[in-house]
Amino acid sequence: MFVLELTYTAPVERVDALLSDHVAWLDAQYAAGVFIASGRKNPRDGGMILALGDDRARIEEIVAADPFSAEGVCAYRITEFIATKTSEELAPYRQQLPG
Repeated sequence: MFVLELTYTAPVERVDALLSDHVAWLDAQYAAGVFIASGRKNPRDGGMILALGDDRARIEEIVAADPFSAEGVCAYRITEFIATKTSEELAPYRQQLPG
């Protein structure tokens, strides 16, 4: 599992100009089963996405395809973690520690 943290690197007006394309990209990732939660940070200086995946390289490809990333209005920080404990609603996403 991955936490994707977006930090805006451009004025919010440039971000807003790309927002509909970004939302379409988000929708495609939800439909593909990659994203399970996302939203703006408060204060609004970026956003957060919770993503499923076993392959960091694949997550990096997905991030690079985000219109925000492609147009240079945000920087991503990608953190991989092993979700060994979840709520019951997220039980299908629980993972086992390796070894």
